[in-house]
Amino acid sequence: MPFNEKIINERNGNIAALVEIMRALRDREKGCPWDIEQTFESISQYTIEEAYEVVDAIDRKDWDNLKTELGDLLLQSIYHSQIASEKEYFNFNDVVREVSDKMVSRHPHVFGEDKVNKTSQQQIEDWETIKAAERTSKHQGKVLDGVAVNLPALVRAIKLQKRAARVGFDWPSYENVLDKIIEEARELTDAAADENSVHIEEEFGDLLFTFVNLGRHLNIDAEIALKKTNNKFKKRFDFIETELEKKGEHPQDTSLNEMDVLWEKAKKILK
Repeated sequence: MPFNEKIINERNGNIAALVEIMRALRDREKGCPWDIEQTFESISQYTIEEAYEVVDAIDRKDWDNLKTELGDLLLQSIYHSQIASEKEYFNFNDVVREVSDKMVSRHPHVFGEDKVNKTSQQQIEDWETIKAAERTSKHQGKVLDGVAVNLPALVRAIKLQKRAARVGFDWPSYENVLDKIIEEARELTDAAADENSVHIEEEFGDLLFTFVNLGRHLNIDAEIALKKTNNKFKKRFDFIETELEKKGEHPQDTSLNEMDVLWEKAKKILK
């Protein structure tokens, strides 16, 4: 079925026009050669990149750019849906219908007959109960089934730990996690002494996983905390470079002691 040029040319900015634009780009006779060649797999990385660019725009409070990035992310959903439609898996309307049904079913306190006031925490608990029932209906019977493999490692660690904690597999308090961190650090030290790279990597991973668990017990999101630390590190190191440039110097030609002095100065100036 040919794409509808009339809807595209109206340029009224609605979803129907965007769906038709994608159909046109994928049209085997008139479309764009690059777009026609793409598959689910080939554009998956772009989907991830667009999601990160949305978050970046929010972090920078660049609301004009956020509008652009949200559009790019929406286009990715339509792109995947168009490929699925061509393969007769589903279409974009199916995607919209499914997410709409899901939002209604997961918020019975809003859309159901018995509307009640709930706290945010109560809603989170009910949400998880509903999701667990959905996983069971999809034959995802094991507790950790459905946690996406390709999530960023820190994010996936948090989700795995939360799932396990819901069935009681968790430390009682953060003090227990601190004890585990000490234990894992000793095991990493032993592995490093043996100079076994495979064992070192394994123990390092265990230590990271336990730190994520500590963050969870302290109500800290490890992904967010590390992102903030990354940004802080960059600002402080940029300060070191700027201060050295004022003297016509560069980091690679400067002693560690001198850079440490500037680092301490950056810590006092940059809050």
